[in-house]
Amino acid sequence: MPQITMESVESSQIHSIGHDAASNTLAIRFKNKAGEPSSLYHYANVSAEDYAAFKGAESIGSHFYKGIKPFAEKYPYVKVESVSKSEQA
Repeated sequence: MPQITMESVESSQIHSIGHDAASNTLAIRFKNKAGEPSSLYHYANVSAEDYAAFKGAESIGSHFYKGIKPFAEKYPYVKVESVSKSEQA
C-alpha cells in the first residue's frame, strides 16, 4: 500500500486528502463527529486529473459524496486505518 502525503482541507466531513499518481490512489482521512481526524480510506483508479478536480472543487465534501463515493465499482476502496478516541488523546 502506498505511503501518501496528506494535506489538510477545508471541509466539514473530510480532514485531509492525498494522491499517489504512480498507483492512482486517492487517500481521504475523514473527521469524526467532534471534527477530529478519524478513519483513513484509499480509493483506487483516481487519476491525477480526477484528483485535481476533487482538490479544486468548490466543496470537497460535495464532490466526494456526488462524484466518488457512489461509484464503488469505478473507485473501489479499502479502509486503511481507524483512529480511536484513545489514540487521539
